Amino acid sequence: MKFALLLIAGVSAVELSKESWDEKTAGKSVFVKFFAPWCGHCKSMKPAWDKLMKQYDGHDSIVVADVDCIGDGKSMCDEIGVEGFPTIKYGDPANLEDYEGGREFADLDKFTKTNLGPRCGPGSLDLCDADKKKLIESFLSMPGASLNKEIESKDEEIKAATKKHEEFVESLQKQYEESDKAMQAKKQEIKESGLGLMKAVKSYRKSARTPDESLGVEWA
Repeated sequence: MKFALLLIAGVSAVELSKESWDEKTAGKSVFVKFFAPWCGHCKSMKPAWDKLMKQYDGHDSIVVADVDCIGDGKSMCDEIGVEGFPTIKYGDPANLEDYEGGREFADLDKFTKTNLGPRCGPGSLDLCDADKKKLIESFLSMPGASLNKEIESKDEEIKAATKKHEEFVESLQKQYEESDKAMQAKKQEIKESGLGLMKAVKSYRKSARTPDESLGVEWA
């Protein structure tokens, strides 16, 4: 028992973030646990998950990993829409599916062996369709410097798109704050114009059962 615990404690966890996701998962099937360090359920399944990560560490076609939604993986979790912990997803890195099976090692291991395996990638072109195979081959033929330059260019495009979105959201927030401020001022102006007194008179008439002379009726 002590030996088993030492093995688990010695596991070098594969922890992914938005920055490392593409590089670490390219051409592979993934099994990923999105977690928060304070989450009790995450802590409960940690030994089983760590054992699974150790078993598939360095695997040619499968990545079993963690994403810390409070730490370096926060932006990844936000992008995917993680709402509860742990959230476990699997499959194509670009099109993850929800895992709803058991959380014991036997369940996780069986699922991995049954549902995960090689995917289209540089090391498995035979699994690619014609278009993707052609695209990968064009990248494989590029000199290293050219490939790095192309990657940097695409990363800059993503950063620019992200910045544009953030600026748009910021402008919406500013509009909301200005509109809310104007609304609060208008509400206060209306209240100060006599609304409170009118409601007080109405309440007084009702409680005192005084005649409402303007309507020619008495309060019931």
